[in-house]
Amino acid sequence: MDLSLNPFSSGTRLRDMIRAIRASKTAAEERAVVRRECAAIRAAISDNDQDYRHRNMAKLMFIHMLGYPTHFGQMECLKLIAASGFPEKRIGYLGLTLLLDERQEVLMLVTNSLKQDLNHSNQFIVGLALCALGNICSAEMARDLAPEVERLLQTRDPNTKKKAALCSIRIVRKVPDLAENFMGSAASLLKEKHHGVLISVVQLCTELCKASREALEYLRKHSVEGLVRILRDVSNSSYAPEYDIAGITDPFLHIRVLRLMRTLGQGDADCSEHVNDILAQVATKTESNKNAGNAILYECVETIMGIEATSGLRVLAINILGRFLSNRDNNIRYVALNMLMKAMAVDTLAVQRHRVTILECVKDADVSIRKRALELVYLLVNDMNVKPLTKELVDYLEVSDDDFKEDLTAKICSIVEKFSQDKLWYLDQMFKVLTLTGNFVKDDVWHALIVLISNAPELQGYSVRSLYKALQASGTQESLVRVAVWCIGEYGEMLVNNISMLDVEEPITVTESDAVDALELALKRYSVDVTTRAMCLVALLKLSSRFPQTSKRIQAIVVQNKGNTVLELQQRSIEFNSIIQRHQSIKSSLLERMPVLDEASYLLKRAASSQATVSLTKSAPSAASGGSLKVPNGAVKPPPAPLADLLDLSSDDAPVTTSAPSTAPNDFLQDLLGIGLIDTSTAGGAPSASTDILMDLLSIGSYPVQNGLPATSNIGSPGQVTKHAPGTPQVIDLLEGLSPSTPLPDVNAAYPSITAFQSATLKMTFNFKKQPGKPQETTMHASFTNLTSVTLTNFMFQAAVPKFIQLRLDPASSSTLPASGNGSITQSLSVTNNQHGQKPLAMRIRISYKVNGEDRLEQGQISNFPAGL
Repeated sequence: MDLSLNPFSSGTRLRDMIRAIRASKTAAEERAVVRRECAAIRAAISDNDQDYRHRNMAKLMFIHMLGYPTHFGQMECLKLIAASGFPEKRIGYLGLTLLLDERQEVLMLVTNSLKQDLNHSNQFIVGLALCALGNICSAEMARDLAPEVERLLQTRDPNTKKKAALCSIRIVRKVPDLAENFMGSAASLLKEKHHGVLISVVQLCTELCKASREALEYLRKHSVEGLVRILRDVSNSSYAPEYDIAGITDPFLHIRVLRLMRTLGQGDADCSEHVNDILAQVATKTESNKNAGNAILYECVETIMGIEATSGLRVLAINILGRFLSNRDNNIRYVALNMLMKAMAVDTLAVQRHRVTILECVKDADVSIRKRALELVYLLVNDMNVKPLTKELVDYLEVSDDDFKEDLTAKICSIVEKFSQDKLWYLDQMFKVLTLTGNFVKDDVWHALIVLISNAPELQGYSVRSLYKALQASGTQESLVRVAVWCIGEYGEMLVNNISMLDVEEPITVTESDAVDALELALKRYSVDVTTRAMCLVALLKLSSRFPQTSKRIQAIVVQNKGNTVLELQQRSIEFNSIIQRHQSIKSSLLERMPVLDEASYLLKRAASSQATVSLTKSAPSAASGGSLKVPNGAVKPPPAPLADLLDLSSDDAPVTTSAPSTAPNDFLQDLLGIGLIDTSTAGGAPSASTDILMDLLSIGSYPVQNGLPATSNIGSPGQVTKHAPGTPQVIDLLEGLSPSTPLPDVNAAYPSITAFQSATLKMTFNFKKQPGKPQETTMHASFTNLTSVTLTNFMFQAAVPKFIQLRLDPASSSTLPASGNGSITQSLSVTNNQHGQKPLAMRIRISYKVNGEDRLEQGQISNFPAGL
C-alpha cells in the first residue's frame, strides 16, 4: 500500500510513518509526508483525541529528530505527564526532554507534575521524573524541587538513589548556593556498595567541590577515608562479571574516584598524605597490557602530579609515563609526552632519566608525536646536556621529513643560541644547520650569526673558510648562501691567505679567482632572490678592493645588472660600476671592512621584537622626530608598506630622521645585508630613502579591498577616504596642506566638537579642552562609533603629526567596538603645538580592526580642527 497516496490520520502507526518517510525519493516528497502527518496530529490535538495522544507524541518526537518544527505539540507532553498511567508518563517525559529545554516558558507548568511524581509510590515513575529533571532543570525548578531530590538520595532503591545523585549534579550546576544542602547526603552515600550509586555520588562530590569552597573543605574532612576504602575494595576485589572490563574491575569507578582525590588533595598536604599509599598501590598493581589498565594508570599519574605527593611517588608516576613512551599505541605515547611536559615543572631530574626514549619519539612516524617530543626535548635541554642533545637533533635533521624540518630547525637554532657558552661550538652547529636546512632558517637567526662573527675577530678566518667549503658542497640553501657571501665580501683575504688558522683546521687552497667564482655562481643561481643578489653585488664590490687584480672581471659581472628590471639592483649596479671605474682614489677607504657590529644592542632589539610579537598586551612605543607616538591597545607596529624605507633595521624605540645616513655599526649592516628589498618591478615604484618612522607607520601600500570597504586610501578633504585600485601604492606627503598662513584667533575661545573622520564603517568625533595659561597644549577626547551591524574587534587607532607638534596617545577604553552604535570606544590624545599662533594643528590617522576575523584598514587626514589649536 502506498501510504503517501492515502489520507493520514491520528491512528497511523509510528512504523508506518517512518516507512513512508524512508520511501520518499526526494526532499520535497519527505516534506510532503511530514506536512500531512503534522496536519493530522494538529487535527487530533484540536479534537482532544486521548486514545492516540501517546502515539502522536511518539511521531512528533521522530519528526523533531528529522529537524522539522514541532512546537505545537508541547502542551500534549504536559497532558501525557499529568496522566496516571506509566506508559503515558513515559512518552510524556521523553517528549518533554526532546521537545523542550530550560528556556521554554511553558516548562514552568510542569513543575507541579514533577513534584507529584517525585513523591509517587511507584519507583519507576519517580525515576522518570528524576531523568526529566536532570535533563531540563532550570534554576527556578532547581530551587523548587531540591528538597524532594535531597530526600530521594536517602531512599532504599539503588536505582532511585543513582538517578537522584545525577539530578543533584544538575541542580548544583544551576544553583551553586544549594551545594550545602547535598554535602551531608553525598558524603554518607560513599558507604554504598552498589557501583552505579558510587559512580554517581563520586561525580556529585566532584561537582560540589567545584561549586562551593565550604563543600570542598567539608568533603576533605568527611570523604577521604571513604574514597580510599572504595579504591582499595575495587582494586582488591575478585572477578565480578558485571563490572569486569579486560580483567579490570570497574575502571570507570577507578577513574572517577582518582579524579575526586585529585580535586581534594590539590593544595592540601593532610589530604594528600592520606591518599599517598592507595595511589602507590594502584600505580604498582594495575596491569598496563590492556587499554583499561592504561586509562587507570594515566589518571593515577595525573592525580599524583596534581596533589602534594611525596617525591618517591612522583618518580613512580614519571616512570609509568616512561613506560607509556615504549607503548605501540600512538595515543598512549602522545598523552605520556603531554604529561611529561607538565611534570617538567615538578621533577625535572626524574624526566631527564627518560631522555633517550624521548629522543626516539622525535623520530616517530606520527607527526603529532614528533612535534610534541621535540617540544619536550627543548624543555629538557640544560647546560650539562646541550651538546649531546644538539648532536642527536642535528644528526636527525638530515634524514627528517621536509614537513618537520622547519620546526626542528627552529628548535635547534633556539637551543644553540640559548645555551651556547663556546663561540666555536656555536658557529659549528649553526654552519651545520645552514648547510642542511638553510632554507628553513629565519632571517633573525642568520642576522644574529653575522653579528656574532663580526664580534669574534679570532674566528673570522675560520668562519669564512668553513662557509666557503659549505658553499661549495651545498649551494642550494638560501640562508647559507647569504651568510657565506657576506663573510667572503668582508673577510675574503683571510680565505685566500689562510689567516687566523685554528688548530682544528686544515689549510685549504683558495685563489682570488675562486672567491670571485663563488660569488658569481651565487649571483646567477639566485637570479630571482633580490636580497641575495644585492648582497652578492656588495660582496663583489668589496672584493674589487681586496683583490685589485680581479677588479676588471668584477666590473664586468656588476655591469651585467645595469639593465635589470629590478630598480634596486639596477641602481646598485650603476653606482658600483662608477665606484670601480671612476673613484679609485676613495675606493679603498669607502670599502673598508665593516666596523664591529653592536652585539648587545642587536640582541636587545631582537628580544624586544620577539616579546612584542608573543605578547600583544604590552604597548610598543614608537618615536618620531620632534614628537612621540604611543601605539594603543598593546598592539605592535604594523609591518611597513612596500614604499617604506627598504633598508630600515632601526628599532622602534630609536628616533629615525631623514638627515644624512648615520655611520653607526647597525646602519652598515642594514645597507650591506640589503634587508627587506622589494622587487620594484612588481611593487610599481622606487624605494624612498628618506622615509622616517612616521611615514613608515602611515605609508599606504597595497591592501586588499574587502566587502566594499576601502583597504587602501588616498586622503582628500578632511575625513574623506577615496578608494584606490588594489596593488597600486600611493606616495603621500605627510605635511601636504598642513601649513596655511591664516591668522589664528584667541586661544580662550570655545572649541566645538567636530566629526574628524567618517566612512561607511566608522565615525570619529573629537572634543577639545585647554588648560589655562597653556595655549600650545590641547587635550582631545576621541569617540569612535560603529555604523555597521557587525562587531569590530582588535580595534586600534594610530595618529601622526608634523614635526613641530608633539603627540601623546593614551590607551583606548576597549579593543572591541559594538555593532550598530550600541556603545563606543574612547581614547584621549594630548597635543603640544610648538608653533602655536603660526601654524594650525593637523593630523594623519590610521584605524585598523577586524571584521569576522578579516583585517581591515582605514586612513585619513584631519585638517578641519577649530582655529586656535
